[in-house]
Amino acid sequence: MMKNIKYTLQIGLALLSSIVCLSSCKKNLPDARLSLANNSLYTQLIYQPVLGRNTLFSNNFQFGSSSRPLDFKIVNMRTFSGEAAPEMEAFYPVMTWKTAYNGTESSIAEIEAKRTTENHQLFEVRPHSGEFIMWAAANSNQVKTQPDSGYVFDVEMSNSGGRKYFQNFRLMPMKERPYEPSNLDPIIGQGPQISVLPSGVNITGERTGQPLNAGSDVRVLFKRSGNGNSLTFKFTDTLSNPIDPNKFSATDWGNLVHGFNMVKTNTYVKYETAYPIPLSAYPTKYTTLSGNQARVVFRFNRQVFGNVLQQCFVAMNFNIYQQGDWEMTFQFLRDRPKFDND
Repeated sequence: MMKNIKYTLQIGLALLSSIVCLSSCKKNLPDARLSLANNSLYTQLIYQPVLGRNTLFSNNFQFGSSSRPLDFKIVNMRTFSGEAAPEMEAFYPVMTWKTAYNGTESSIAEIEAKRTTENHQLFEVRPHSGEFIMWAAANSNQVKTQPDSGYVFDVEMSNSGGRKYFQNFRLMPMKERPYEPSNLDPIIGQGPQISVLPSGVNITGERTGQPLNAGSDVRVLFKRSGNGNSLTFKFTDTLSNPIDPNKFSATDWGNLVHGFNMVKTNTYVKYETAYPIPLSAYPTKYTTLSGNQARVVFRFNRQVFGNVLQQCFVAMNFNIYQQGDWEMTFQFLRDRPKFDND
């Protein structure tokens, strides 16, 4: 009887020991390694961002059949001639969003409360997507720009399965263009004309009685005069005399731009604004449908022959990337707008 009990205990202990051993051994087994596939690749090798604005290069990497998550980092950043590029390795303060912008903010203070300053390298790779970003803090006083050959860099992609390198990317920045549309040459940063065309015009000329042409009769001039946070709209006739903004009486002045504390006189309309404009590539009532540009429309209505209501306007889609006290002047070159009824 005692022998049977002893034998049973021995068997139980042996089974318990086996279970513990199996459990322990299972914990010590190596994890399955993730894979790095040959069909993971970059579809773009040359990058030419315009300095002075945040530029995200998206959809430039195909994950293929590599296991995720993947980690990316830029390595071996150097000039085209192979020298060190300390300006691209250093960290600089950049503005980022800590809370999403949505276009309903009611003051500059509310907008600024959603932003913060972080330290970043001027050109970075998103750590898990492979996308590249050039931060707006980069300028041509510190970064090589075209016609210089710029920079060369490599990218390391890794996961627990190992590392893979993509080599000899080209970074060839272009000089700042602080507003768009712009006639400034992207290489030299200068241009013969500083005015640009409006996005649309439906206005009859006062003298000719003919429709004004958006391609030749109206120009828009951008001018920066200080380091503040304002945007002013002006209108001038063929002799550069001011046109009263109140003539554009059907304009939705309160929702023209995402600005505050509007001041309207008989020569200009001024708003306090945060920069850049638009603040984010997010569609709001102040932007185009894509959200990539701000959109302003100055309107007035007049009665024409046959008691028909003509809805007149001049419109402009634009970006301003540099903070400052900006003016946008709409110049009517060939004829003054006809505001009165026929």
